[in-house]
Amino acid sequence: MIMVYLLLVSCAQEGPEQSYMSLGDYNGWSEYLGGPDRNHYSTLDQWNRDNIKGLKPAWIYYARDSGQMQMNPIVVGDRLYGISAGLEVFALDASSGLELWANRDSANSWHTASRGVAYWQQGNIRRIFFVRGAKLFAINADTGEFDLAFGDKGAIDLHEGLPAIAKEKFITSTTPVTVFKDLLIIPTRVGEGVGAAPGDIRAFSAVSGSLAWTFRTIPYPSEFGYHTWDNKEAYTNDYIGGANNWAGMAVDTTAGLVYVPTGSASPDFYGGQRIGDNLFSNCLLALDASSGERIWHFQFVHHDLWDRDPPAPPNLLEVMRNGKKIPAVVQVTKQGYVFVFNRLTGEPLFEIEEVAFPGSQLRGESPSATQPIPVLPRPFARQVEALTRNDLNAHSKDIDSLQRQFDQFIKQTYHPPDVRDGLLLPGYDGAAEWGGAAAEPSEGIIYVNSNEMAWELRMAANIVNETLSYEEDLYRKHCSSCHQQDRSGNAASGYPSLLDVPNKWRREDLTQVIRNGQGMMPAFSHLKPVELQAVLDFILEIEKEPSGEKSELPLIPYRHAGYRKWLDSEGLPGISPPWGTLHAIDLNTGEYRWSVTLGENQLLAARGIRNTGTENYGGPVVTQNGLLFIAATKDGFLRCFDKENGELLWQYKLPAPAFMTPSMYQIGNRQYLVVACGGEKLGTPKGNQIVAFSLN
Repeated sequence: MIMVYLLLVSCAQEGPEQSYMSLGDYNGWSEYLGGPDRNHYSTLDQWNRDNIKGLKPAWIYYARDSGQMQMNPIVVGDRLYGISAGLEVFALDASSGLELWANRDSANSWHTASRGVAYWQQGNIRRIFFVRGAKLFAINADTGEFDLAFGDKGAIDLHEGLPAIAKEKFITSTTPVTVFKDLLIIPTRVGEGVGAAPGDIRAFSAVSGSLAWTFRTIPYPSEFGYHTWDNKEAYTNDYIGGANNWAGMAVDTTAGLVYVPTGSASPDFYGGQRIGDNLFSNCLLALDASSGERIWHFQFVHHDLWDRDPPAPPNLLEVMRNGKKIPAVVQVTKQGYVFVFNRLTGEPLFEIEEVAFPGSQLRGESPSATQPIPVLPRPFARQVEALTRNDLNAHSKDIDSLQRQFDQFIKQTYHPPDVRDGLLLPGYDGAAEWGGAAAEPSEGIIYVNSNEMAWELRMAANIVNETLSYEEDLYRKHCSSCHQQDRSGNAASGYPSLLDVPNKWRREDLTQVIRNGQGMMPAFSHLKPVELQAVLDFILEIEKEPSGEKSELPLIPYRHAGYRKWLDSEGLPGISPPWGTLHAIDLNTGEYRWSVTLGENQLLAARGIRNTGTENYGGPVVTQNGLLFIAATKDGFLRCFDKENGELLWQYKLPAPAFMTPSMYQIGNRQYLVVACGGEKLGTPKGNQIVAFSLN
């Protein structure tokens, strides 16, 4: 069965033609991703196609800790503000890289990654906001000291405003708060398993830290969307949570609307306890930024079983329809789909089909009968059902083995997870990831980079193993899907070995990692104290007398069997290149202007095999006068492309890969592009340099 959302734009075409793009200052970079519209866009024009080869490092700042830095720096006046891998907030002279202050209080390397900080000013009060652990802190932007007039001695607890069941549960934020007037609208990261906190969207006063409004993403009985949950106690169920905004938001400051992409409901992959479409998970919410009132919404995935949450903030731009400018909001997705809406009314600007997909063979599961698929633009990443044997990696030494595996996989988008092996393409990390898209805001063009990595998807029965010790049974349930049953890890997929943990980690530090998460590892805050201590004993190889504790019956009958990329024996992808791509999409027509390969696989490059692409995390920056800059790739280059045709104009080998979105700004008569080179992700070497580029 196919149902179609009609193309409805008549409301937007009424009245005189006007421009809606008064959303940001495109000469600066004072907000996350360049401005409230999140367009990664700059009108600075000191650099062009002719002189770009003269771009060189102007200054380098060395952070005190090394590791993955996902942060997009902001620049206010002549100061650059950022946050390191260890969550040390700092202010630099943006023209020289000289450190002006650094706030190291309570910074710990075990905390999760951060994508940046936010700036707010009222009169002479100038504050930087950032998150460490479960607290949002305010810092005096001039001195780097905590601003004690905000919240409780300079901080508010991110549990504030959540229901009582969430008070002890894991919550943090990896993405900067969204500032609207004197409100801070908070993105949150919560757990993804059984017992996660709910992902309610909340706004707090930037002045006092008091709660201003709440939008509940798991609706209460009197609220719209409650009917989409068969479990009528989902809103107060201690096992169900999520539907949070972790990717960040965009704000139409003229209309006073905030656009909030929400994640999947938890637990991931098995939804037997949350049968129904599960509003408001996997949605784009348009909320009144002042009150939190829902204006419109669209759900990208019904009853998500694949962790297909929108990975980045949407873009706000204009598109042409019948000779008139339409205010649009655009959401890129992990699936490689691009959804385009009239941002004032929520009407789709391209047809969206509700396509039928099969049911589940897992006990207690009931997938949605259909899922929404946009007709245009076409997906910017390969889709699994289109693969044939001809799409396997001909450069692999294991091609025969890959063909046999390929023949056995379930290969269909939105095929429900199964105890049989399935192939997931795009993979768990997308197509699009948290770097998001850049956009020409008044031209209706987006630029988006994509991962092209296939992963395996399989479920396993969740049973109590009476032959194992209590400690090992808990480890296998909670840890082995990533770190393997023998603790050897899965380096190719980014999951480290735990075999050397007893020699390198203190028990208290490992406790913090398990409770709070680190990097791509989620928090396991739902573990009871006795369970946490048992897992620690197993990992740390503590020999003890049998405790007498017994594993409880599992809360859900199936668990995810582990995150595994589909790779050959050399670590090369099972599918053919390209494994990273970059695209320019005209949203006035839905057609592609160009697509190019992004990055080089170093193993194959050494064999003379080029143009392969690599996995990439972090987004592009585009300039009005024709340039597109992107780092993001595993091979560690910063590249500049011609935005008109995708031609590579310049590249520079960074001291470590930069898995982040660069920032562009000007001080005096000099233009700069700054990147944070932290490495570490995808098994790359660590770095600690923040490098600013300019013309000599």
